Amino acid sequence: MFGVVDTNEPVPRVIVADSQHFFRAGLRGVLEEAGVAVVGEASSGAEIIALGRELAPDVIVIDLNMTDASDATALRDIAAASSDAQIMVLSSSAEAANVIQALSAGAAGYVLKGTPPDELVSAIRQLACGHVLVSREAIDALVACASMKGDSLADGQITERPELTSREMDVLRLIVEGADNATIGLQLSISRHTVKQHVTNIFEKLDVRTRAEAAVYAVRSGLI
Repeated sequence: MFGVVDTNEPVPRVIVADSQHFFRAGLRGVLEEAGVAVVGEASSGAEIIALGRELAPDVIVIDLNMTDASDATALRDIAAASSDAQIMVLSSSAEAANVIQALSAGAAGYVLKGTPPDELVSAIRQLACGHVLVSREAIDALVACASMKGDSLADGQITERPELTSREMDVLRLIVEGADNATIGLQLSISRHTVKQHVTNIFEKLDVRTRAEAAVYAVRSGLI
């Protein structure tokens, strides 16, 4: 789901944050067995901030259900205190409102707790390289939300919207649906080269780097 990992990439340094010791220990074991360096554990929002400043991790993995680290304000404080770290939210919920809140507050990843260990490790490695990653189930929830107006997206909407051409909008809709370049080309009867150029233009106009970022931006802004 999260792509291929280059094993030559540097080992990511990670802080694991969860209020439950057994969950932290289990996740730490999975990550360390896969070659990820777990440099610290935190059980509260205050500990996350303190360790983030002290250890300068690449990724901070946070359980969304932590009582003092689950709301948007707390996540913003954590992201601000560890500005060089990527925040990955682990959640049992794929609801669009939770995804939008987490990403709006500074999270770069939103992954469900049922994600297989190899995919979780792949996601952490890609986050450490600066990508934004959202579970397929969470993207599906955002797609379902895309046709809704008003209250459901009000807190996360973006007021300034870039101008996309009609063809770029067609491509963006298919990106939100999870289509790859080959599928987009078939759907729109255009070449892969043309699709790639449209995707490049969309990324530039939206100021994003990945398809997941583009999909989230499209839904949050009401473009789609």
